[in-house]
Amino acid sequence: MSLHRHARAVTYCRHDAASRRATSFLNYLLKEMEMVKFVELDPAVGIRDQLASSVEGPLTLANVFHVAEADVDALLAAWEDDANYFKSQPGFISTQLHRGIAGSTTFLNCAIWENIEAFRAAFNNPVFHSKLGNYPESAATSPHLFQRLTVKNLCVA
Repeated sequence: MSLHRHARAVTYCRHDAASRRATSFLNYLLKEMEMVKFVELDPAVGIRDQLASSVEGPLTLANVFHVAEADVDALLAAWEDDANYFKSQPGFISTQLHRGIAGSTTFLNCAIWENIEAFRAAFNNPVFHSKLGNYPESAATSPHLFQRLTVKNLCVA
């Protein structure tokens, strides 16, 4: 399903006010993100679905970036600008950028947020929209939201 058709499908499936606002923004964002290729990490549940959801507790944003070698410095500059913006937003806890080893031009950003409402507000902010054009043309991004899990004897949420 194309991103535009998927966004329309989300519009018809979500009925509460927060979901309608998130979907409306995401329809707008699709046009803004044409400079940044947007690739869903999970084809069944996209970032638009996640933004329209209501969950309790802290979230981790995992965002994978791919970029051409010649555009690495431009990607890093755009990411740093975004990170400084998000750092100033209520509910932001932390972020960490990782780069693949052995000359890889794949990057992973992990950011922790207090809750979905805080992330949604920061992500929907027009200041953030305006920053999307700073990413190099070769950049592709795959943002996805996660919650920590408890697995007995291994990890706790």
